Amino acid sequence: MDHQQTARILVAGSGPAGLIAALGFADAGFPVTLVGPEANGQDGRTTALMNPALNILERLGVLDEVRSKAAPLKVMRIVDATSRLIRSPVVIFRASEIGEEQFGLNLPNSALNPALAGAVVAHSGIEWRKSMVETWRLDADRAHAILSDGSEVAASLAVAADGRLSPAREAAGISTSARSYRQAALILNFGHRSDHAFTSTEFHTETGPFTQVPLPGNRSSLVWVVEPETAKELVALNDATLSMRVEQRMQSMLGRVSVERGRQIYALSGVTPRCFARNRVALVGEAAHVFPPIGAQGLNLGIRDIEDLVGIACENRTDPGAIKALAAYDFKRRPDILARSSAVNLLNKSLLSDMLPAQMARSAGLGVLGGFAPLRAFFMREGLRPGSGFAALAGGLRNESGSSTPLGRAGP
Repeated sequence: MDHQQTARILVAGSGPAGLIAALGFADAGFPVTLVGPEANGQDGRTTALMNPALNILERLGVLDEVRSKAAPLKVMRIVDATSRLIRSPVVIFRASEIGEEQFGLNLPNSALNPALAGAVVAHSGIEWRKSMVETWRLDADRAHAILSDGSEVAASLAVAADGRLSPAREAAGISTSARSYRQAALILNFGHRSDHAFTSTEFHTETGPFTQVPLPGNRSSLVWVVEPETAKELVALNDATLSMRVEQRMQSMLGRVSVERGRQIYALSGVTPRCFARNRVALVGEAAHVFPPIGAQGLNLGIRDIEDLVGIACENRTDPGAIKALAAYDFKRRPDILARSSAVNLLNKSLLSDMLPAQMARSAGLGVLGGFAPLRAFFMREGLRPGSGFAALAGGLRNESGSSTPLGRAGP
Protein backbone atom coordinates (compact mmCIF):
# COMPACT_ATOMS: atom_id res chain seq x y z
CA MET A 1 0.00 0.00 0.00
CA ASP A 2 1.49 3.37 -0.98
CA HIS A 3 1.23 5.55 2.12
CA GLN A 4 1.70 8.73 0.02
CA GLN A 5 -1.72 7.98 -1.43
CA THR A 6 -3.32 6.73 1.79
CA ALA A 7 -3.77 9.30 4.56
CA ARG A 8 -2.87 8.67 8.21
CA ILE A 9 -5.66 8.00 10.72
CA LEU A 10 -5.43 9.10 14.34
CA VAL A 11 -7.60 7.12 16.78
CA ALA A 12 -8.10 8.73 20.21
CA GLY A 13 -9.15 6.31 22.96
CA SER A 14 -8.05 2.77 23.84
CA GLY A 15 -11.30 1.23 25.06
CA PRO A 16 -12.92 -1.52 22.93
CA ALA A 17 -14.24 1.00 20.34
CA GLY A 18 -10.81 2.64 19.92
CA LEU A 19 -9.00 -0.70 19.63
CA ILE A 20 -11.53 -2.00 17.06
CA ALA A 21 -11.31 1.28 15.10
CA ALA A 22 -7.50 1.06 14.99
CA LEU A 23 -7.67 -2.56 13.80
CA GLY A 24 -10.41 -1.79 11.24
CA PHE A 25 -8.50 1.09 9.64
CA ALA A 26 -5.17 -0.78 9.66
CA ASP A 27 -6.90 -3.82 8.14
CA ALA A 28 -8.15 -1.54 5.33
CA GLY A 29 -4.56 -0.44 4.62
CA PHE A 30 -4.44 2.92 6.43
CA PRO A 31 -1.41 3.84 8.57
CA VAL A 32 -2.84 4.30 12.10
CA THR A 33 -1.66 6.06 15.24
CA LEU A 34 -3.65 4.98 18.33
CA VAL A 35 -3.44 7.28 21.35
CA GLY A 36 -4.56 6.08 24.77
CA PRO A 37 -3.38 4.27 27.91
CA GLU A 38 -2.91 0.51 28.29
CA ALA A 39 -6.22 -1.35 27.81
CA ASN A 40 -8.13 -2.21 31.00
CA GLY A 41 -7.96 -5.97 31.65
CA GLN A 42 -9.71 -5.69 35.04
CA ASP A 43 -13.16 -4.62 33.81
CA GLY A 44 -15.72 -6.92 35.48
CA ARG A 45 -18.49 -6.10 32.99
CA THR A 46 -19.54 -8.20 30.02
CA THR A 47 -20.56 -7.15 26.52
CA ALA A 48 -23.23 -8.90 24.47
CA LEU A 49 -22.06 -8.73 20.87
CA MET A 50 -24.49 -9.70 18.12
CA ASN A 51 -23.54 -11.78 15.06
CA PRO A 52 -22.73 -8.87 12.69
CA ALA A 53 -20.32 -7.43 15.28
CA LEU A 54 -18.81 -10.90 15.83
CA ASN A 55 -18.24 -11.22 12.06
CA ILE A 56 -16.13 -8.07 12.24
CA LEU A 57 -14.13 -9.40 15.21
CA GLU A 58 -13.57 -12.58 13.20
CA ARG A 59 -12.35 -10.58 10.21
CA LEU A 60 -9.94 -8.71 12.53
CA GLY A 61 -8.62 -12.03 13.87
CA VAL A 62 -9.70 -11.72 17.53
CA LEU A 63 -12.85 -13.86 17.76
CA ASP A 64 -11.14 -17.26 18.15
CA GLU A 65 -9.20 -16.02 21.16
CA VAL A 66 -12.31 -14.95 23.10
CA ARG A 67 -14.90 -17.49 21.91
CA SER A 68 -14.06 -20.09 24.58
CA LYS A 69 -14.64 -17.54 27.37
CA ALA A 70 -18.02 -16.43 25.96
CA ALA A 71 -21.53 -17.89 26.09
CA PRO A 72 -23.86 -17.99 23.07
CA LEU A 73 -27.17 -16.11 23.25
CA LYS A 74 -29.78 -18.39 21.67
CA VAL A 75 -33.00 -17.19 23.29
CA MET A 76 -34.01 -13.76 24.59
CA ARG A 77 -37.02 -13.23 26.83
CA ILE A 78 -38.80 -10.11 28.02
CA VAL A 79 -40.73 -10.57 31.26
CA ASP A 80 -42.96 -7.89 32.78
CA ALA A 81 -42.02 -7.98 36.48
CA THR A 82 -43.90 -4.81 37.39
CA SER A 83 -46.84 -4.96 39.79
CA ARG A 84 -48.89 -2.60 37.64
CA LEU A 85 -52.50 -2.91 36.65
CA ILE A 86 -51.65 -3.56 32.99
CA ARG A 87 -48.84 -6.03 32.49
CA SER A 88 -47.31 -7.22 29.24
CA PRO A 89 -47.22 -10.86 28.18
CA VAL A 90 -43.87 -12.70 28.18
CA VAL A 91 -42.21 -12.32 24.77
CA ILE A 92 -39.71 -14.95 23.62
CA PHE A 93 -37.28 -14.41 20.74
CA ARG A 94 -35.50 -17.54 19.48
CA ALA A 95 -32.53 -17.27 17.11
CA SER A 96 -33.72 -20.47 15.42
CA GLU A 97 -36.89 -18.62 14.32
CA ILE A 98 -34.81 -16.54 11.90
CA GLY A 99 -32.56 -19.42 10.91
CA GLU A 100 -29.67 -18.42 13.18
CA GLU A 101 -27.72 -20.66 15.54
CA GLN A 102 -27.40 -17.76 18.00
CA PHE A 103 -28.05 -14.00 18.23
CA GLY A 104 -24.54 -13.39 19.46
CA LEU A 105 -22.10 -14.03 22.31
CA ASN A 106 -21.83 -12.60 25.81
CA LEU A 107 -18.14 -11.76 26.27
CA PRO A 108 -16.39 -10.80 29.51
CA ASN A 109 -14.62 -7.46 28.96
CA SER A 110 -11.64 -8.93 30.87
CA ALA A 111 -11.21 -11.30 27.89
CA LEU A 112 -12.27 -8.93 25.08
CA ASN A 113 -10.07 -5.93 25.96
CA PRO A 114 -6.74 -7.84 26.23
CA ALA A 115 -7.50 -9.81 23.02
CA LEU A 116 -8.12 -6.57 21.11
CA ALA A 117 -5.01 -4.95 22.65
CA GLY A 118 -2.90 -7.99 21.68
CA ALA A 119 -4.08 -7.76 18.07
CA VAL A 120 -3.27 -4.02 17.98
CA VAL A 121 0.26 -4.60 19.33
CA ALA A 122 0.82 -7.39 16.78
CA HIS A 123 -0.31 -5.25 13.81
CA SER A 124 2.59 -3.64 11.95
CA GLY A 125 0.31 -0.88 10.57
CA ILE A 126 -0.57 0.52 14.02
CA GLU A 127 1.65 2.72 16.17
CA TRP A 128 0.27 2.82 19.74
CA ARG A 129 1.26 5.90 21.79
CA LYS A 130 0.29 5.00 25.37
CA SER A 131 -0.25 8.58 26.35
CA MET A 132 -3.24 10.93 26.62
CA VAL A 133 -4.20 13.76 24.28
CA GLU A 134 -3.49 16.98 26.16
CA THR A 135 -4.84 19.44 23.56
CA TRP A 136 -6.33 19.32 20.07
CA ARG A 137 -5.62 21.67 17.19
CA LEU A 138 -7.89 21.21 14.19
CA ASP A 139 -6.78 22.90 10.94
CA ALA A 140 -8.50 22.97 7.56
CA ASP A 141 -6.39 20.05 6.27
CA ARG A 142 -5.12 18.24 9.41
CA ALA A 143 -6.09 17.22 12.95
CA HIS A 144 -3.22 17.69 15.42
CA ALA A 145 -3.13 16.03 18.83
CA ILE A 146 -0.55 17.29 21.34
CA LEU A 147 0.08 14.43 23.78
CA SER A 148 0.83 14.57 27.50
CA ASP A 149 4.40 13.37 26.79
CA GLY A 150 4.96 16.54 24.71
CA SER A 151 4.90 14.86 21.29
CA GLU A 152 2.46 15.69 18.49
CA VAL A 153 0.51 13.51 16.06
CA ALA A 154 -1.06 14.86 12.87
CA ALA A 155 -3.55 13.04 10.65
CA SER A 156 -6.14 13.66 7.95
CA LEU A 157 -8.87 12.14 10.14
CA ALA A 158 -9.20 11.95 13.93
CA VAL A 159 -11.47 9.16 15.14
CA ALA A 160 -12.99 10.16 18.49
CA ALA A 161 -13.31 6.91 20.44
CA ASP A 162 -12.59 8.78 23.66
CA GLY A 163 -15.82 8.11 25.51
CA ARG A 164 -18.98 9.86 26.61
CA LEU A 165 -17.17 13.05 27.71
CA SER A 166 -15.11 13.03 24.47
CA PRO A 167 -12.49 15.86 24.50
CA ALA A 168 -12.08 15.39 20.70
CA ARG A 169 -15.83 16.00 20.21
CA GLU A 170 -15.58 19.17 22.27
CA ALA A 171 -12.51 20.36 20.33
CA ALA A 172 -14.44 19.84 17.07
CA GLY A 173 -17.18 22.15 18.41
CA ILE A 174 -19.85 19.44 18.33
CA SER A 175 -22.48 20.21 20.96
CA THR A 176 -24.63 17.50 22.55
CA SER A 177 -28.01 17.17 24.15
CA ALA A 178 -27.53 15.29 27.41
CA ARG A 179 -30.01 13.69 29.79
CA SER A 180 -29.25 12.34 33.22
CA TYR A 181 -31.60 9.72 34.62
CA ARG A 182 -32.60 9.09 38.23
CA GLN A 183 -31.28 5.58 37.65
CA ALA A 184 -28.08 3.64 38.24
CA ALA A 185 -27.01 0.20 37.05
CA LEU A 186 -25.65 -2.37 39.49
CA ILE A 187 -23.41 -4.73 37.52
CA LEU A 188 -22.12 -8.08 38.75
CA ASN A 189 -21.68 -11.75 37.82
CA PHE A 190 -23.31 -14.61 39.68
CA GLY A 191 -23.43 -18.40 39.83
CA HIS A 192 -26.75 -20.29 39.84
CA ARG A 193 -27.93 -23.85 40.43
CA SER A 194 -30.05 -24.35 37.29
CA ASP A 195 -28.90 -24.31 33.66
CA HIS A 196 -29.56 -21.02 31.82
CA ALA A 197 -29.92 -22.89 28.49
CA PHE A 198 -28.20 -19.93 26.74
CA THR A 199 -31.25 -17.78 27.48
CA SER A 200 -31.04 -14.11 28.40
CA THR A 201 -33.99 -12.68 30.34
CA GLU A 202 -34.79 -8.99 30.62
CA PHE A 203 -37.21 -8.41 33.53
CA HIS A 204 -38.94 -5.06 33.16
CA THR A 205 -39.39 -3.45 36.58
CA GLU A 206 -40.75 -0.08 37.74
CA THR A 207 -37.20 1.30 38.09
CA GLY A 208 -35.83 -0.07 34.81
CA PRO A 209 -34.65 -3.41 33.40
CA PHE A 210 -33.10 -6.27 35.40
CA THR A 211 -31.17 -8.20 32.75
CA GLN A 212 -29.58 -11.64 33.18
CA VAL A 213 -27.22 -12.69 30.37
CA PRO A 214 -25.61 -16.17 30.21
CA LEU A 215 -21.90 -16.81 30.78
CA PRO A 216 -20.13 -20.17 30.29
CA GLY A 217 -21.21 -22.85 32.81
CA ASN A 218 -23.86 -22.15 35.42
CA ARG A 219 -22.97 -18.47 35.56
CA SER A 220 -24.59 -15.28 34.30
CA SER A 221 -23.92 -11.56 34.24
CA LEU A 222 -26.44 -9.09 35.63
CA VAL A 223 -27.33 -5.47 34.87
CA TRP A 224 -29.86 -4.29 37.46
CA VAL A 225 -31.23 -0.77 36.90
CA VAL A 226 -32.60 0.86 40.05
CA GLU A 227 -32.77 4.30 41.69
CA PRO A 228 -29.28 5.56 42.68
CA GLU A 229 -30.05 5.26 46.44
CA THR A 230 -31.19 1.64 45.98
CA ALA A 231 -27.99 0.86 44.04
CA LYS A 232 -25.93 2.12 47.00
CA GLU A 233 -27.99 0.00 49.42
CA LEU A 234 -27.66 -3.13 47.24
CA VAL A 235 -23.92 -2.76 46.75
CA ALA A 236 -23.45 -2.51 50.54
CA LEU A 237 -25.27 -5.81 51.29
CA ASN A 238 -23.32 -8.92 52.23
CA ASP A 239 -23.02 -11.69 49.60
CA ALA A 240 -25.69 -13.92 51.12
CA THR A 241 -28.31 -11.15 51.34
CA LEU A 242 -27.60 -9.77 47.87
CA SER A 243 -27.69 -13.30 46.41
CA MET A 244 -31.14 -13.75 47.96
CA ARG A 245 -32.36 -10.39 46.57
CA VAL A 246 -31.17 -11.31 43.06
CA GLU A 247 -32.84 -14.72 43.29
CA GLN A 248 -36.14 -13.15 44.44
CA ARG A 249 -36.07 -10.57 41.65
CA MET A 250 -35.57 -13.41 39.13
CA GLN A 251 -38.47 -15.36 40.66
CA SER A 252 -35.96 -18.18 41.42
CA MET A 253 -35.88 -18.88 37.68
CA LEU A 254 -32.30 -20.19 37.86
CA GLY A 255 -32.56 -21.71 41.35
CA ARG A 256 -30.12 -20.81 44.12
CA VAL A 257 -27.97 -17.76 43.32
CA SER A 258 -24.49 -16.87 44.62
CA VAL A 259 -23.11 -13.45 43.65
CA GLU A 260 -19.41 -13.23 42.80
CA ARG A 261 -16.94 -10.58 43.93
CA GLY A 262 -16.56 -7.31 42.05
CA ARG A 263 -19.76 -5.23 42.08
CA GLN A 264 -19.85 -2.01 40.07
CA ILE A 265 -22.33 0.89 39.93
CA TYR A 266 -22.77 3.08 36.85
CA ALA A 267 -24.93 6.21 36.77
CA LEU A 268 -27.24 6.20 33.73
CA SER A 269 -27.17 9.05 31.28
CA GLY A 270 -28.05 9.80 27.70
CA VAL A 271 -25.91 11.83 25.29
CA THR A 272 -26.76 12.62 21.66
CA PRO A 273 -24.38 14.84 19.63
CA ARG A 274 -25.89 17.40 17.23
CA CYS A 275 -23.80 15.83 14.44
CA PHE A 276 -21.46 12.85 14.22
CA ALA A 277 -18.51 14.40 12.34
CA ARG A 278 -17.04 17.87 11.91
CA ASN A 279 -13.69 19.69 11.60
CA ARG A 280 -11.61 16.57 10.78
CA VAL A 281 -13.16 14.60 13.69
CA ALA A 282 -15.57 11.63 13.36
CA LEU A 283 -17.34 10.25 16.45
CA VAL A 284 -17.62 6.52 17.18
CA GLY A 285 -18.78 4.51 20.21
CA GLU A 286 -19.81 6.42 23.33
CA ALA A 287 -18.52 9.69 21.86
CA ALA A 288 -21.38 9.27 19.34
CA HIS A 289 -24.14 7.84 21.54
CA VAL A 290 -24.84 7.09 25.20
CA PHE A 291 -28.11 5.57 26.40
CA PRO A 292 -29.40 3.21 29.13
CA PRO A 293 -28.30 -0.47 28.98
CA ILE A 294 -31.42 -1.93 27.35
CA GLY A 295 -31.41 -4.49 24.56
CA ALA A 296 -27.63 -4.90 24.14
CA GLN A 297 -27.15 -1.91 21.83
CA GLY A 298 -24.00 -0.08 23.06
CA LEU A 299 -20.84 -1.58 21.50
CA ASN A 300 -22.84 -3.20 18.66
CA LEU A 301 -23.82 0.29 17.55
CA GLY A 302 -20.21 1.46 18.03
CA ILE A 303 -18.93 -1.33 15.77
CA ARG A 304 -21.43 -0.26 13.08
CA ASP A 305 -20.08 3.31 13.43
CA ILE A 306 -16.57 1.99 12.78
CA GLU A 307 -17.65 -0.23 9.88
CA ASP A 308 -19.40 2.69 8.15
CA LEU A 309 -16.53 5.11 8.84
CA VAL A 310 -13.88 2.72 7.46
CA GLY A 311 -16.08 2.12 4.38
CA ILE A 312 -16.40 5.86 3.67
CA ALA A 313 -12.67 6.42 4.34
CA CYS A 314 -11.84 3.72 1.76
CA GLU A 315 -13.71 5.78 -0.85
CA ASN A 316 -11.71 8.88 0.20
CA ARG A 317 -8.25 7.36 0.79
CA THR A 318 -6.17 10.47 0.11
CA ASP A 319 -8.25 12.62 2.49
CA PRO A 320 -10.73 10.68 4.65
CA GLY A 321 -11.17 13.71 6.94
CA ALA A 322 -12.38 16.00 4.13
CA ILE A 323 -15.72 17.81 4.53
CA LYS A 324 -17.36 15.60 1.87
CA ALA A 325 -16.30 12.35 3.62
CA LEU A 326 -17.40 13.58 7.06
CA ALA A 327 -20.77 14.71 5.67
CA ALA A 328 -21.26 11.23 4.13
CA TYR A 329 -20.48 9.60 7.50
CA ASP A 330 -22.86 11.89 9.39
CA PHE A 331 -25.63 11.19 6.85
CA LYS A 332 -25.07 7.44 7.02
CA ARG A 333 -24.99 7.08 10.82
CA ARG A 334 -27.75 9.53 11.79
CA PRO A 335 -30.85 7.30 11.16
CA ASP A 336 -29.37 4.23 12.91
CA ILE A 337 -28.08 6.11 15.97
CA LEU A 338 -31.21 8.24 16.42
CA ALA A 339 -33.57 5.28 15.94
CA ARG A 340 -31.72 3.12 18.49
CA SER A 341 -31.36 5.96 21.01
CA SER A 342 -35.00 6.98 20.84
CA ALA A 343 -36.29 3.39 20.97
CA VAL A 344 -34.24 2.66 24.10
CA ASN A 345 -35.20 5.97 25.73
CA LEU A 346 -38.87 5.44 24.91
CA LEU A 347 -38.90 1.93 26.37
CA ASN A 348 -37.06 3.15 29.47
CA LYS A 349 -39.60 5.99 29.89
CA SER A 350 -42.55 3.63 29.52
CA LEU A 351 -41.08 1.41 32.28
CA LEU A 352 -40.76 4.37 34.63
CA SER A 353 -44.19 5.78 33.81
CA ASP A 354 -47.15 5.26 36.12
CA MET A 355 -49.40 6.64 33.40
CA LEU A 356 -51.94 4.09 32.21
CA PRO A 357 -51.64 5.02 28.48
CA ALA A 358 -47.87 4.37 28.55
CA GLN A 359 -48.40 1.02 30.27
CA MET A 360 -51.11 0.09 27.76
CA ALA A 361 -48.95 1.07 24.79
CA ARG A 362 -46.00 -0.97 26.05
CA SER A 363 -48.23 -3.94 26.84
CA ALA A 364 -49.94 -3.77 23.46
CA GLY A 365 -46.62 -3.45 21.65
CA LEU A 366 -45.09 -6.46 23.38
CA GLY A 367 -48.37 -8.36 22.99
CA VAL A 368 -48.33 -7.90 19.22
CA LEU A 369 -44.65 -8.90 19.11
CA GLY A 370 -45.32 -12.05 21.13
CA GLY A 371 -48.28 -13.16 19.04
CA PHE A 372 -47.23 -12.33 15.49
CA ALA A 373 -44.25 -14.30 14.17
CA PRO A 374 -43.37 -12.16 11.11
CA LEU A 375 -43.20 -9.03 13.25
CA ARG A 376 -41.11 -10.83 15.86
CA ALA A 377 -38.76 -12.00 13.09
CA PHE A 378 -38.58 -8.42 11.80
CA PHE A 379 -37.49 -7.11 15.21
CA MET A 380 -34.93 -9.88 15.61
CA ARG A 381 -33.39 -9.19 12.20
CA GLU A 382 -33.47 -5.43 12.74
CA GLY A 383 -31.84 -5.98 16.14
CA LEU A 384 -28.97 -7.77 14.45
CA ARG A 385 -28.57 -5.52 11.42
CA PRO A 386 -30.62 -2.40 10.57
CA GLY A 387 -32.50 -2.69 7.29
CA SER A 388 -32.43 -6.49 7.12
CA GLY A 389 -35.82 -6.84 8.81
CA PHE A 390 -37.83 -5.11 6.09
CA ALA A 391 -37.14 -7.65 3.33
CA ALA A 392 -37.81 -10.52 5.73
CA LEU A 393 -41.02 -8.91 7.00
CA ALA A 394 -42.41 -8.55 3.47
CA GLY A 395 -41.62 -12.21 2.73
CA GLY A 396 -43.06 -13.33 6.05
CA LEU A 397 -46.30 -11.42 5.52
CA ARG A 398 -46.72 -13.03 2.10
CA ASN A 399 -46.19 -16.44 3.68
CA GLU A 400 -48.54 -15.80 6.61
CA SER A 401 -51.54 -16.70 4.46
CA GLY A 402 -51.13 -20.44 4.97
CA SER A 403 -47.52 -21.28 4.21
CA SER A 404 -45.53 -23.29 6.74
CA THR A 405 -42.18 -21.56 6.21
CA PRO A 406 -40.37 -20.59 9.47
CA LEU A 407 -41.51 -16.97 9.17
CA GLY A 408 -45.12 -18.07 8.91
CA ARG A 409 -45.19 -19.94 12.21
CA ALA A 410 -47.70 -18.61 14.63
CA GLY A 411 -45.70 -18.65 17.84
CA PRO A 412 -42.43 -19.48 19.57
